[in-house]
Amino acid sequence: MLIALYALTGVFAGFSAGLFGVGGGLVVVPVLLALFAIKGIDPSAAVHLAIGTSLATIVVTSISSTLTHRRRGNVDWGIFKRYGSGLVLGAIIGAITADLTPGPILRVAFGIFCMLMAAQLAFGGQPKPGRALPGWRGLSGAGLVVGWISSLFGIAGGGMTVPYLLFHNVKTKLAVGTSAAAGFPIAVTGAIGYYFTGLDNLQLPPYSAGYLYMPAFISIVVLSIPTAKLGAEIASRLDPLLLKRCFAGFLFSVGCVLVFGG
Repeated sequence: MLIALYALTGVFAGFSAGLFGVGGGLVVVPVLLALFAIKGIDPSAAVHLAIGTSLATIVVTSISSTLTHRRRGNVDWGIFKRYGSGLVLGAIIGAITADLTPGPILRVAFGIFCMLMAAQLAFGGQPKPGRALPGWRGLSGAGLVVGWISSLFGIAGGGMTVPYLLFHNVKTKLAVGTSAAAGFPIAVTGAIGYYFTGLDNLQLPPYSAGYLYMPAFISIVVLSIPTAKLGAEIASRLDPLLLKRCFAGFLFSVGCVLVFGG
């Protein structure tokens, strides 16, 4: 029964990865926490296990959605190179500090951030024509912050990357496609970090590799690959304004869950 629920989680996670340029972690982490509670996994290990497993699944979904966006010409590799250097360092810091950072505070703060960005996307005006992306330092610095927060929460950072790029006049489809590509370095670095930090935890269930729970990982990625491609295909055909509003609704929903979900 749980295997089927893991697989169903992969369907929604993959689709959201392709459609909105997020890695699916905003779907995977909350669902895994609920399923791990049903399974009876020790609560002291469940959160890190859910986050680590989420990051591992994002490695796969980000590859799938990025390839589709690349074929459509929706990835700006120049932005990716400058932004990605900060993402890697941030993800490393996030994995190391995960045990030391108060989870409830970060959860609520990130939820509020999501809702504020949703309001900006839905009701804010167009950015000034002259507002351009910062240079290498600015982009890598932004990537460091996004990578750190993403690694802590087990997400790919799309909820921050897409609004940040839109704020600097990057076209919506390019912002979504580049965000999908940016999820890969976050996920790889973060997953490796959670693997090593979980090796000495004796409360983990069988079939765990550090803080990566392999039955959930395998079940999720099997169905997340085709649905990520489907989401990316749909995103490339949507009107940019509609996609922007859909993403705003998605961000607001996630923010409500994080703030009020307990």
